[in-house]
Amino acid sequence: MSSTHRFAAHLEWTGAASGPVRDYEGYSREYRVDIEGKPSLRGSAAPPFRGSPELHNPEDLLVASLSACHCLSYLALCARAGIVVLSYEDDASGVMAFDRTAKVMKFSEVMLRPRVRIAAGADVDKARALHETAHHECFIANSVNFPVRNEPLVTLATLEG
Repeated sequence: MSSTHRFAAHLEWTGAASGPVRDYEGYSREYRVDIEGKPSLRGSAAPPFRGSPELHNPEDLLVASLSACHCLSYLALCARAGIVVLSYEDDASGVMAFDRTAKVMKFSEVMLRPRVRIAAGADVDKARALHETAHHECFIANSVNFPVRNEPLVTLATLEG
């Protein structure tokens, strides 16, 4: 596998159809992201920044990217370790606030709360430990400059299911 991978996206401000940017309050924040071979993604600013609450926003997508990357890293580690994962869910959340020192709005942390159910007889301690390894292997978490924490819960399935 190559040690360099490239990713590309095309963004178009579709809000232009509603009129030009004349003042901060009045312009549409809608945009579309196109990635070759994939469905388009419609987005907007987050509601606190005058965006549409019905559309994806960059802040939600950042939290979702961190959650998805941890999930995929964890599942790969479990597969390699022979731990059978039956289900995986995460209630991820991020905190964004004004940094008075840097004088910018930025994320201060993201918390992942994965809930994993593994097959009866699997090694629960090993499954828990793999969350820490997944955190260190997650490409997206390694790319951000704020803490990404996780509070995993691993449960063992009963012999009936």
